[in-house]
Amino acid sequence: MLNLSDSPPLSRLYGRRKGRPLRTRKAKLVDEVLPKLKVELPSEGPFSLHGMALFSFKPAAIWLEIGFGGGEHLAAQAGRNPNTGFIGCEPFLNGIASLLDHIDRKQLNNVRIFPGDARELLDALPDSSIARCFLLFPDPWPKARHAKRRFIGPENMPRLARVLRSCAELRVATDDRQLADWIRDTLKASPDFTKTYDSPHPPKDWVPTRYEQKALKAQRNPAYLSYCRM
Repeated sequence: MLNLSDSPPLSRLYGRRKGRPLRTRKAKLVDEVLPKLKVELPSEGPFSLHGMALFSFKPAAIWLEIGFGGGEHLAAQAGRNPNTGFIGCEPFLNGIASLLDHIDRKQLNNVRIFPGDARELLDALPDSSIARCFLLFPDPWPKARHAKRRFIGPENMPRLARVLRSCAELRVATDDRQLADWIRDTLKASPDFTKTYDSPHPPKDWVPTRYEQKALKAQRNPAYLSYCRM
């Protein structure tokens, strides 16, 4: 089992936390709605956050999206799967505000938000508590000295594997060829994951994202990958 007591302080994986000033509607959503949906880390310590208790109903399963960007994918998945509980991790305030706008307009009651480092959330969740995880079009951190900021790496895979159920899906997409190869190599070396899908074409139940559309418009062909938690 992952021993968090011996772990060094977490290095930062993300860039800025806030962009341009929020418009009135989104600022109001951040002030009034985010506190109701925000996931608070428990004071009891590691592995003590009971995801099912975050929702006003009993979800059939909990799905996680790490770095949800503008939130359009997470909101669409939540609308398609109303009996599933969703947790989205995103430190960027403008992205959080965008997701809150989707939630409000679609009247979704099955989404919760962790506005911080996904690793802190993973370390709080119990074993085998997540049924599916999405990591879609993350920052590639292309410079060699920044590669350690990539979420998918040797240090984080045990973290993620611990909270995923047996046979849970890890779905990844990127339009950066170097990052795609990094992901393939990292997960090939992990004893916890096996690849089930690797294609330039999205899977059948795919939900488009704004970053994907930007990549396609720029004629960058994404790689779509899925892995099974062994």
